Amino acid sequence: MDYSYYLFIALVFVAIVLFLEGLYLTWNAYKGPEAVRIEKRLQTISAGWQDATERNLIKQRLLSDSPALERLLLQIPRIHSLDRLLIQSGMELSVTGFLGYTCIAALGGMAIALLLNLHFLILLLCAIVAGLFPVLLVLSARHKRLLKIEEQLPDAMDLMARALKAGHAFSGALQMVSSEGAEPIAGEFSTTFEEVNYGISMQEALMNLSTRVPSTDLRYLVIAVLIQRESGGNLAELLESISSLIRARLKLLGTIRVLSAEGRLSAWILGCLPFAIAFLVHLINPGYLNLLFTDPLGHLLLGGSLTMMVIGIFAMWRIIKIRV
Repeated sequence: MDYSYYLFIALVFVAIVLFLEGLYLTWNAYKGPEAVRIEKRLQTISAGWQDATERNLIKQRLLSDSPALERLLLQIPRIHSLDRLLIQSGMELSVTGFLGYTCIAALGGMAIALLLNLHFLILLLCAIVAGLFPVLLVLSARHKRLLKIEEQLPDAMDLMARALKAGHAFSGALQMVSSEGAEPIAGEFSTTFEEVNYGISMQEALMNLSTRVPSTDLRYLVIAVLIQRESGGNLAELLESISSLIRARLKLLGTIRVLSAEGRLSAWILGCLPFAIAFLVHLINPGYLNLLFTDPLGHLLLGGSLTMMVIGIFAMWRIIKIRV
């Protein structure tokens, strides 16, 4: 039997799962209810807030070293969102480099499909799946970097609180974190400190920090500082209080991850089980599954099964993903 049918089904399944997950993560990061609520709160309490299209940044990152290519990329809708994603991942990549790697990966997938003499539709699916790998790498790097920043944030806030108690200004506390902290949080606070030194207001610099690092905990820090600057109060004690709350949240989150490990393992097993059984059945009786690929009703059954699998995997993922 031609193995291209199995490859086609597997690639369709992987492509749909990756597309849905990437679509949900992107939407939740920028348009989710929590992100919208925090953004509205920041806009309300920041006296110097302006619309995002009216903000003047110190330096705009170049999308490409070539002026002609830069102008071409600027015509693409939401190209700066992709650039922001690359910044948040911490990878030393420009938009041009990322798009180049994506094209190379897609062409590599097409070349492998051509060498295997696969069907044209499978060739296109190979190109799409291979082109998604750079996107997944960037999303994975961004996720790991944000988790690292969230782990480092309580220590950074304690350091800032001690600096404030010692008589330093808030900008001096930022400098201490940037010089004595560990990466990647030290680099982000260093950028914020440099923006303040270049003449940007503290409010706008903190807003830029919350944009570069879309972490809920860090946004709480920004909100607390902005409220304190408007209403007054003991900022050192406030930072210590938020730090203890973040530590308690991280501890609870670790406990939940341990308790939900069984659910995640079950999701992996249930997701891989149909393909494993189909492969074993094909090894035992090669012609047993032929009707699924040769008969129109078999195609309909395969499509329905894949659709229900994607819905089931998404539902299990939502069940075991608990936000604290």
